[in-house]
Amino acid sequence: MTTVYFVRHAQSDASVQDPFLRPLTEQGLRDRRLVTEFLSGREVAALFSSPYKRAVDTLADFAEKQGLPVQTAEDFREHETISDSYPDENYFPFIQKYWEDPAYKVPGDESLEELQQRNVRVLERVLEAYPGKTVAIATHGMALSAVLNFYDAAYGYEDFLSMVKIKPWVVKLTFQGKQFLGWEPVCLNRP
Repeated sequence: MTTVYFVRHAQSDASVQDPFLRPLTEQGLRDRRLVTEFLSGREVAALFSSPYKRAVDTLADFAEKQGLPVQTAEDFREHETISDSYPDENYFPFIQKYWEDPAYKVPGDESLEELQQRNVRVLERVLEAYPGKTVAIATHGMALSAVLNFYDAAYGYEDFLSMVKIKPWVVKLTFQGKQFLGWEPVCLNRP
C-alpha cells in the first residue's frame, strides 16, 4: 500500500502578488512545524511540492530535519487564475462556477477538469515511482480539492469552502498501485 500525505501550504502573505514567490507569513512559518511534527516518524520516503515558494517552504523544515530534498513538480502548481485573483472579494463566486461546470474556464485559463487531470497525472507518476512507500506532497487549495474530487466525486464546492479556511491542512490518501483505496483528513490547525 502506498500512502500519500497531501499538505496544503501554511498561511501565505497575500500582499505579495507574484504567486510563484509568495512567501509564508510569520504565522505560516510557525505553523509549518505542525507539518514537521505530524510527518516525523512516518517513514516518508520522498517529498514533492508545487514549485510555488509557499508550498516548498511548508515542507522545508521537515525536509531539512530528515535530510530529504523537496522535489518540485510543475504540475502540482495551483490554478493560475486563482492564484492571481486571491484574495479578491469576487473569488468565491468565481470559483463556484468551476465547481458547477468542471469544463468552465475563462480565456487563457484552465478548467477544473484540466487542473484535475494535470495534478492526477503527476500524482500517478509519483505512485509508480514509490510503490508501497509513504510520500508527502505540498500543494494548494484548489489543486488539492480537484484531486480529492477526482477520487471522491462527493467532495465538492462546500468541502472546498470548509478546507480553504485551514492552513496548513493534511489529507491522507491510500493506494494499491494506482487503485485508490480511500482518504481521510488530518486537521493540524483550526481556522
